[in-house]
Amino acid sequence: MNTRIVMTASAFVLGSSGVILTFTPDTLLNFLHIGTNDSALLIMQILGALYFAFGMLNWMSKTSLIGGIYNRPVAVANFTHFMIVALALLKVLISHPNSTYFIWSVGIVYFAFAVSYGVILFRHPLAKKVDG
Repeated sequence: MNTRIVMTASAFVLGSSGVILTFTPDTLLNFLHIGTNDSALLIMQILGALYFAFGMLNWMSKTSLIGGIYNRPVAVANFTHFMIVALALLKVLISHPNSTYFIWSVGIVYFAFAVSYGVILFRHPLAKKVDG
């Protein structure tokens, strides 16, 4: 698995999500049919800052050696984030199988990143396949 591709892709997903949550939280809340009040807007903007910062971390780390013991905190943080959100979305999708395509799409993206970061985390980055 090419770590640079996973890091770059997640940087774009998290960074763009952060920008959307920071600058247009009211539009997103309306799209999700969630009431917009000052508290919800503030929480969405704080979440946006978190996502943008995480995206910047991934962008700045994309050329580093990651996996196994190398840059383990970056791999653990990404794996933890994507796995927990993927599991939360799975719970929602099981409870409400008629959820919108948006929720399904986000769930698929998060599951793919969770699996990818799981492989990165638990595999040595220098290990090569041995043909036998």
